[in-house]
Amino acid sequence: MPKLAANFSMMFHEVEMLDRFGVAARVGFTGAEIQSPYEHTAAEIAGAYRDSGLEAVLFNLPSMVGAVPGREAEFDRGVARALDYCRATGCRQVHCLAGTTDDARAEATFVANLRRASAAVRPLGVRLLLEPLNTRDMPGYFLTRTADARRVIDRVGEDNVFLQYDIYHMQIMEGRLAETIKANLDVISHIQIAGVPGRHEPDTSQEVHYPFLFDVLDGLGYERWVACEYRPAGGTLAGLEWARPYGIDPARAR
Repeated sequence: MPKLAANFSMMFHEVEMLDRFGVAARVGFTGAEIQSPYEHTAAEIAGAYRDSGLEAVLFNLPSMVGAVPGREAEFDRGVARALDYCRATGCRQVHCLAGTTDDARAEATFVANLRRASAAVRPLGVRLLLEPLNTRDMPGYFLTRTADARRVIDRVGEDNVFLQYDIYHMQIMEGRLAETIKANLDVISHIQIAGVPGRHEPDTSQEVHYPFLFDVLDGLGYERWVACEYRPAGGTLAGLEWARPYGIDPARAR
């Protein structure tokens, strides 16, 4: 059964950020990720995680410049800022966004940036994650396919750099989801889900059949987080009926 995490950047917008933790915990989530927690202090975010009992699953770096030549200092500042939030919350995964660029030096820049960041985060036991995004939602984004992300990870050559596999993005770009997950399980540290098309609830009305993929993950022994990075088509709680078989009960929010 998937270990589901809420995504507070997309879900539970019916309440303010710091109130989302309690609602998510009541309905059965045990972890939550936030793309950008930086509108609140690290202490505020840490307090919300602590009070709710949720695990801090993932933060993004504050800047989308990982592969952009000439912005290395901005990347390094972003790593330092994210680490402040990791120290406060116990979060052990940080998504390093590649950014938008067609510069021929982009991959070499990304590799060099990740090597420096690898050393910076190692004392906290933090993993750096790379996520390919689809070109429809993110035109010009540098990293768009699993094989490209895998190549960058191999070039970095550090044991704390991993793949963030977003099923929504990779269904649009590649398909062959089960086969790709199996082939890259050794470097997958985090999985995200959403319905295709629309990026709404990952229910069985969509073209990706998530019950099948969850069975695949169980069969492979995957025990890390599966994060619900989707935009509810209506209310967040009403849209959570799909997750009842996986321990989420929206009725408990009342």
